[in-house]
Amino acid sequence: MRFERITVNPAVATGKPCIRGLRFPVSRLLGLLAAGETRESILRAYPYLETGDIDEALRYAAFLAEDETVEFAE
Repeated sequence: MRFERITVNPAVATGKPCIRGLRFPVSRLLGLLAAGETRESILRAYPYLETGDIDEALRYAAFLAEDETVEFAE
């Protein structure tokens, strides 16, 4: 799967995946969504983000989760 809006650069955010080369990590965007922030409130608070950035961050998270195995303690 290709991600056009997610970039990785060792010189930006210590190499964490970021949105379009901005110093805005994908994990931060996903954290906002997980905390219950709406797309509209995120786009209002961070006007340099676009709807497509949110869509691609969610696709990226789904892609990573597909191959991730997590063991839960019983």
